[in-house]
Amino acid sequence: MYQAPPFTITQRMLDLVFRIGERISRIDGYESLDPSPRLRKQNLIRSVHSSCAIEANSLSLEQVSDVINGRRVIGPKKDIDEVRNAYEAYAGLGSFDPYSMEELLRIHGIMTKGTAEESGRFRSKGEGVFSGDECIFMAPPPEQVPGNMVNLFEWLNSTRGEVNALIASCVFHYELVFIHPFTDGNGRMARLWQTAILGNWRPVFLRIPVENRIEMTPQEYYEAIDRCNRAGDSTAFVEFMLQTILNAVEDAEHALKEDVRRPSARVSRLTDAMKEGTWYASKELMGRVGMASYPNFLTYYLRPAVESGAVDLEFPDTPRARGQRYRLRTY
Repeated sequence: MYQAPPFTITQRMLDLVFRIGERISRIDGYESLDPSPRLRKQNLIRSVHSSCAIEANSLSLEQVSDVINGRRVIGPKKDIDEVRNAYEAYAGLGSFDPYSMEELLRIHGIMTKGTAEESGRFRSKGEGVFSGDECIFMAPPPEQVPGNMVNLFEWLNSTRGEVNALIASCVFHYELVFIHPFTDGNGRMARLWQTAILGNWRPVFLRIPVENRIEMTPQEYYEAIDRCNRAGDSTAFVEFMLQTILNAVEDAEHALKEDVRRPSARVSRLTDAMKEGTWYASKELMGRVGMASYPNFLTYYLRPAVESGAVDLEFPDTPRARGQRYRLRTY
C-alpha cells in the first residue's frame, strides 16, 4: 500500500483550480488547439529555453532556436547538449505515459544523454543542494530512492480521478525534486513531467509553456520548494505552482484573443499555403494550415479569406454546394 505524499488541500488551491478550469474551457473554443507544426515547435522551443534557463543554462532563446534548427551556435558544449536533449524529450510529449516509472527513466535517458554519469538510472550516490560551502538540503539516501519513486507512482496512479490532475501534477513536481532521484536533470524532469501529466488530462496544456512563467520568478520557485522542505509537506509549492499555471493559462488566453482580432494573419497563412491556379477542397486546405476542426477553420480562415476577396469559389452562386472548391485569386 502506498503512502500518500504529505500535503493539505486548501481553499486557495480549490479557488485556483476553479479559475484555471474556467479559462481552459474558454481556450477550448479557439482554433489554436489545432496548431500548425511551426507553432507547436515554437512553443516547445520556448519551454525548452525556459526550463534549461532555470537551471542556469547560458543559451539565449535565439541560440536555443538555432541549436534546435540545426544552425551553428557558439556556446558551452554542455549547454548545447542540454538543449538538444531537452528538445528531444519535450518533442515526445503526448506520446509517452506519464503514469509509468519506466517511461520516466527512459525519458531521463534522453534528457541527460551524454551529460550525466547515470543517465536513465536512479542515482547511486548521495545528493545535496549547496549554497557556497553550506548544505541547505540533503536528499534522501540513494538506497531509498527506488522505493520512494515506486511509492510516488503508486500514489499517482491510485488517486487518478480522485485528486484533480492540476493538484496531483504539482505534488508530483515537488516530490520528484525532493526525492532527487537522479544525479542530474531533476528539475528539468520535474517540470517536463508536470506538463506531461497535465497534457494527459487536457491536451491544451501541451501547447501552454508553463515553464516560461516559472522562469519569470525563479527565486519564488526555489523559495517555495525550500519552504516545503522545511515544513515537511508540499502545500506551499502546490499553491505557488497553481498560481503559476493560472498565469500561464491567462497569457495563452490573451494571446488567442489577440490572434482572433487579426483575421488578416490567418488569411495570409491560408493563401500562403495555396498554389496559383489550383482548386482545393476545404479538407485539403485544413490540412495545409494544420487544422482539425472544420467549424474553427471555416470561421477563422476560409470565410474571412472568401469575404476579403483573397480566395475564389468554384461555384460562387451556390457557396454551400457539395463539392465546393477554392482557388487563390490572382490579379
